[in-house]
Amino acid sequence: MKTARHTAVTAVVVALTMSACTAPAPSGTDPAANRKLADGKTFTYSVASDPGTLDPALTVLSVAGEIDRYLYDGLLGMDAKGQPEAGLAARWEATTTTASFTLREGITCPDGSPLTAKDVAANIDFVGDPANKSPIAGNTVRVGTKAVADDSAGTVRVTSGAPDAFLLRNVGNVPIVCAKGLADRKTLAKGEHGTGMFTVSEIVPNDHYTLTRRKDYDWGPGTFDSRQKGLPDKVVIRVIPNMTTVANLLLSGELNAAQVIGPDQQRLRARGLFHADTTVAFGELWFNQAPGRFGADQAMRRALVQALDLAPVAKVLTRDTGAPVRSLITMEPPACTGDSATGHIPGFDLAAAKAALDAAGWKPGQDGIRVREGKRLALTAIYGTQIGATMTPAAELMQRGWKEAGVDVTLRGLDSPSISQTMFATGDWDLSMAPVSLNLPSQLIPFVSGSRPPEGTNFAHIDNPRYDALVAKAATQAGDAGCPDWLAAETALFERQDVAQFANSVLPTFGNKARFEISNTFLQPSSIRMYD
Repeated sequence: MKTARHTAVTAVVVALTMSACTAPAPSGTDPAANRKLADGKTFTYSVASDPGTLDPALTVLSVAGEIDRYLYDGLLGMDAKGQPEAGLAARWEATTTTASFTLREGITCPDGSPLTAKDVAANIDFVGDPANKSPIAGNTVRVGTKAVADDSAGTVRVTSGAPDAFLLRNVGNVPIVCAKGLADRKTLAKGEHGTGMFTVSEIVPNDHYTLTRRKDYDWGPGTFDSRQKGLPDKVVIRVIPNMTTVANLLLSGELNAAQVIGPDQQRLRARGLFHADTTVAFGELWFNQAPGRFGADQAMRRALVQALDLAPVAKVLTRDTGAPVRSLITMEPPACTGDSATGHIPGFDLAAAKAALDAAGWKPGQDGIRVREGKRLALTAIYGTQIGATMTPAAELMQRGWKEAGVDVTLRGLDSPSISQTMFATGDWDLSMAPVSLNLPSQLIPFVSGSRPPEGTNFAHIDNPRYDALVAKAATQAGDAGCPDWLAAETALFERQDVAQFANSVLPTFGNKARFEISNTFLQPSSIRMYD
């Protein structure tokens, strides 16, 4: 049975979610560069699949998050340096266990009713209450988190369910809905009763979503000015899964923005279209360390990594457009600046890999595949088929590398639900190439420590005492104060080959007749500027 936790994991592990990148430097020559800002325009954007529910507390699908950014604001935004800026809240302060927010004055709901501190507290309480099974609980807001409101002062005080080094950022990013939506969550599935810049005016599932800008909205992030020229009056979000079609519509001007994955990027770059780039983890190897599995032995995990020349694999995977790997967290700007990876992931050494397998009693058979006590060294590797056309050839290249070492690896390409089922229910896998893309170091903890499936989300059955000790220490330090410990904890994972990260991917969101910024994971609605 699929649970809310499994749905959350599917989105995190399999979907290529964009890492936050605020106010990127303009790229491309941009056909709009010499044009004038224009009012009254419609901004047309494409997504690859239908989001399903738009209830922001009951979904973690990245495509739903993209649309929800237009409809629901958080208490805080994030500036170009990764520091919090005003959102629905004008003032704030936080430790690792408590946070307080003072709301801006004059915030209203689409029906004209005021947003109250009590409404904001009810949003946070809903996520923190385990009975509601919100999939964002645990990954961001800690389970058991509670909020107390003072409507007369316009303040909300939050007590975290557990120490959280990034409490301010996590709670500040909870999408806030209005009182009517809290009373009837069925309306939130359709994107109603929001606090954001737009309201939904039409939904045609699997085709398009039409949004209309609120004329009373003037509390956008930071120093947002609702009188700024070039803001769109409408937004149309089209569901278009085919990247070639998306690229053609961008070039013709029928689309103003879209993230493009794959070879169609080259046509858009050649035409000089503006693009805002984001970085995501793309090339990762995880090893099933459950009892009785090959990966339970660190020497064997190391041998599997050493058997691969990962540089050419990374080139195939990213079409030679990858970004350097410095951390498991690819968020830009990073919560922690530093390098936890370099020098801690074994390099290509086929002789060492073979020697380790020999020492473990795995001897080459007549066909070259190793055998021990009559059992062939046969493993199963899984990878996601929905995260780009380069995954299959990259997986096949790794398969050939392992065969050179005498390891027979069977490849299984799976869609997102099947990846989730395999990793968190059946456990029938030895190697996983499905990347985990996260925004904060603390979000990694449940995936690499603690309870195993089905009770928990430690899908690789990792037990790394040094990692556990370092994150426990880091969690007691607010914000970037604990960064040395967060980075050292990641290094502990790399050194034991609990994970081997070898490629990041740079994903562009192209624009035509429009400019925009990517902030806190998604395209920032208040940053859109239209040109004639």
